[in-house]
Amino acid sequence: PADAAAPRAGAARRPRRKWEVFPGRNRFYCGGRLMLARHSGVFALTLGLILVTSGLFFAFDCPFLASHLTLAIPIIAAVLFFFVISCLLQTSFRDPGILPRATPSEAADLEKRIDSMGSSTYRPPARTMEVVINKYVVKLKYCYTCKMFRPPRTSHCSVCDNCVERFDHHCPWVGNCVGKRNYRYFYAFILSLSFLTAFIFACVVTHLTLRKCLGQHSPNFLDLCFTVLELVICFFSVWSILGLSGFHTYLVASNLTTNEDV
Repeated sequence: PADAAAPRAGAARRPRRKWEVFPGRNRFYCGGRLMLARHSGVFALTLGLILVTSGLFFAFDCPFLASHLTLAIPIIAAVLFFFVISCLLQTSFRDPGILPRATPSEAADLEKRIDSMGSSTYRPPARTMEVVINKYVVKLKYCYTCKMFRPPRTSHCSVCDNCVERFDHHCPWVGNCVGKRNYRYFYAFILSLSFLTAFIFACVVTHLTLRKCLGQHSPNFLDLCFTVLELVICFFSVWSILGLSGFHTYLVASNLTTNEDV
């Protein structure tokens, strides 16, 4: 019994890692190497739609198109598919740029400094601080949750309960905030997804048109249903994805974030 209690005592004395005591609303996996928002059901829907639509395309359209047109079609689709999935996972599981909260001692010290900036005739004291960056005066706002003055272009996400550097927006479709450290992957994801969706849509239309011109019919009714399902999903998805890609291309060109533009 004493020997069995020793490992438990050792485990109890083990210092807890930062991700184990993380105050935000996130879930961590693989020993804290991967993170995701707590409410990630829409992310599963996004991943499922991509996998199902692409899987149906590879199963029911690619064999016909490869034999009647060119083998390049399934190769291009496969490259786009793996790139889209890679960018999605990088966006969803990567730290978006979360800034650590102030420790209790740091927060207490900062509160004293803020109180000293106030006066007896003005309460509560100002929760802003002006700093000079590249000869320009920048006003920093105080975050009451993280107990710190936020750097420029940083905002507090109400969903994940974190201050995120160069915060763009919280995207439920990827199950994470989009910020400084994962925006490039998010932009690559929506851009490549728009290409993949448009490519599959064009190929499915070509498949159905070729069958009609050649006087061929689908091997069975189920194959036709799956092909039409791909067509419907891509048709209703491509417009919103293309619009989102265009909007973020404008933001990139203007050096803006969604949070700053809206």
